[in-house]
Amino acid sequence: MQLGISTCLLGEKCRYDGSGCKDQFIVDTLSQYFEFIPYCPESVIFGTPRESIRLVEQNNEVRVLTNKTKKDVTQELKDISQTLCNKIEDDELCGFILKSKSPTCGMERVKVYQPINAPSEKKGVGIFANEIQKLYPYLPMEEEGRLNDPWLRENFLVQVYAYSDFQKFLKTSPSHKDLVEFHTGYKYLIYSKSHDSYKILGSIVANHAKDPFSEVLKNYQKSFYEAINEKGSIKKTYNVLLHIFGYFKKLLSKEEKEHVLNSCDEYKKGIIPLIAVIKLLNLYVKKFDDQYLKKQKFLHPYPAELGLRSDLGAYK
Repeated sequence: MQLGISTCLLGEKCRYDGSGCKDQFIVDTLSQYFEFIPYCPESVIFGTPRESIRLVEQNNEVRVLTNKTKKDVTQELKDISQTLCNKIEDDELCGFILKSKSPTCGMERVKVYQPINAPSEKKGVGIFANEIQKLYPYLPMEEEGRLNDPWLRENFLVQVYAYSDFQKFLKTSPSHKDLVEFHTGYKYLIYSKSHDSYKILGSIVANHAKDPFSEVLKNYQKSFYEAINEKGSIKKTYNVLLHIFGYFKKLLSKEEKEHVLNSCDEYKKGIIPLIAVIKLLNLYVKKFDDQYLKKQKFLHPYPAELGLRSDLGAYK
């Protein structure tokens, strides 16, 4: 699996002053699961070191100016950004991690300055980040700073792995039967994101209008990407846990049922992390050899070694 990444986050000394800004979570942890494809529009056209740049508001339009000489380099950066964006599809990326606060790569709250002495406002979007969002609106994207939040980190990686799964699925030249199977495996993960999305996707798969399969697949793809972009919550996840418990409640003893339900409640109250409940449910999935639940991505959305569900802060 390949992730696009702002080059400086790997520690490469490509910033304007010849420095890097290595992110330890990316380099130490994510590098074990992903191949990184580095992107740095600024260094491609300006080299390193170089004059720093900033976003400046002029006549109700945001431009990019060099900090000292005030040279307008907006079009140059837009052109190289578009060139690099065209490379994203060829690189078969399943997500992108961008450098926060950067006038090139920042996804949000980038400082926008006024041409005269006035306070800057954190209201801008980096030139390159903006081009990616326009061309690939459903590509999982996040800033490295936001990945320090366990909730955002878990949601981002769920989205990345699901996005990659669907990309691989498309390469198999799937049939309608294959789509039904894919959708079935993602039932509870989608449900944990959005009940509305689950109903929409189910309706698309049912295809009551008898639309051509190519159109069904196209509609499913768009709605699936929108669904996995939704953020999970404790409430929605708790409901999914109860649904899964329903598969076993007639097979468990009274004490076992109480134990599962108490564990679900403790998760809901923030006493134990989600992984504790998931491990308990997986124990019964294995014990009763439930083939339907074994295929549910909700129970194993990414490598367990990432440990994302072990953090109490992974759900809100």
